[in-house]
Amino acid sequence: MWQDLFSALALVLVIEGLLPFLTPAGYRKAMISMLQMDDRKLRVMGLSSMLAGLFFLYLVRN
Repeated sequence: MWQDLFSALALVLVIEGLLPFLTPAGYRKAMISMLQMDDRKLRVMGLSSMLAGLFFLYLVRN
């Protein structure tokens, strides 16, 4: 179980690092636009991302 958790966390770090590595200017632009969003929109985006992740995890595991 711990190995799966740490593997998942490692993959999150790899995926999170892709955008700033590949397109630093695009990453800055995305961060600036996120800073200008209201809290509700950011929460909806976060919830959507979590639900999509859970859906893909369900598909992979079953």
